[in-house]
Amino acid sequence: MPKNHAMIRTLLGLRGNPRACVYTEPLWGIPYNLFIPYASLYMLALGVSAQEIGLVASIGLAAQILFALLSGALTDKFGRRRTTFVVDLISFTVPCLLWAFARDIGWFVAAALLNAVNRIAVNSWGCLLVEDSDHAQLIHIYAWIYVAGVVSAFFAPLAGLLVGGFGLVTTLRWLYLLAFVLMTAKFVLLYVFSTETRHGLARMAETRHVPLRTLLSGYRGVLGQILRAPGTLLTLFLMLVTAICTLVNTTFWSVYATSTVGVEARWIGILPFVRSIVMLFAFFTFVPGIRALRFRRPMLAGLLLLGASQALLLAASSLGPVALFPSILLEGLALATISPLLDSMQVVLVDTKERARIMSILYVCLLALSSPFGWIAGLLSGLDARLPFVLNLVLVASGMAVLFLTAAGSGSGMTEAPLPAGSRRSPPES
Repeated sequence: MPKNHAMIRTLLGLRGNPRACVYTEPLWGIPYNLFIPYASLYMLALGVSAQEIGLVASIGLAAQILFALLSGALTDKFGRRRTTFVVDLISFTVPCLLWAFARDIGWFVAAALLNAVNRIAVNSWGCLLVEDSDHAQLIHIYAWIYVAGVVSAFFAPLAGLLVGGFGLVTTLRWLYLLAFVLMTAKFVLLYVFSTETRHGLARMAETRHVPLRTLLSGYRGVLGQILRAPGTLLTLFLMLVTAICTLVNTTFWSVYATSTVGVEARWIGILPFVRSIVMLFAFFTFVPGIRALRFRRPMLAGLLLLGASQALLLAASSLGPVALFPSILLEGLALATISPLLDSMQVVLVDTKERARIMSILYVCLLALSSPFGWIAGLLSGLDARLPFVLNLVLVASGMAVLFLTAAGSGSGMTEAPLPAGSRRSPPES
């Protein structure tokens, strides 16, 4: 297919920062996908309760609010490249060691607080990726970032084999040590083979003698700009729905599958592997064509698929493990549809000069609103392991309802912009 060939040409032709970002991504994605399906089970095995797992998740999210607030100003003042390198070391290299040697909830709280610093790198790394890119290739570059993450998840079944052979706690300790080595190598390689972006150099020069407090005070104008834009608010709400559903699934799916559905721990890594195959298929078939559509119809389709996946997940408590496979399949299709749409909507709405600070405010709002839901989901899981996924269903339904309502009220000033491939309302500096 022509679009697939274009994606391959883009991958082989990447240069500079996009190449450094895309090519090193598997060194982060592979170890992450080895340990993340078992992270909650590891905590349970070390005596952390379901409610405490939710509390740790909420503490981490609350801390991310602070670092998301600082991210725009720090990224502008110290540069995209340097900020990404230092923050990556703090937020993953050190926590991997804490997770590897954890003994009780205190270790996990400390790791969650350090890991929360990564919210700064989410912003700085995103700027490093796109600002010196050929913006005609941005869609394919984003697609390859997703593909790198999906392909990395193919290694998840290996963790299941290791858990079956060596036990959960022993395996996870070694996987966290492996993550420490591979992720640190990724951070060093990205720093060595990347350069500061042209826009980053300009912002560093502009902010060199400006106090951080002054840079932060400028957020008030950025917040007002966001609040006056209905399209931005819709994007934020859909980001919130997706973020909470992802938080719930990441934290409590394995707990539900083992405690309620009856799946053995060693098989937990297989189902994310199936989801990854589905997502990879979607990224190379129908997803590239979605960019040419207006966003409501494909977003509604993605939310409908996500809702159906959660309904089947709940049905697995009575139907058994067989219902998990179609649930995972539908979830993969939903995520492959929703994720690039949300990325496109965010980029369309972001002014190039204020990219770092606008994304900082969006992340702060997103985290402030979503942070209580780890704790809430933990309380629900303590009552009944199915309840967190009932919460997901309610959220997905609310997302669909808001999309319908905004479509009905579009005459009041909110218009739906098409999201064509390679087209941006405010393209990055090039």
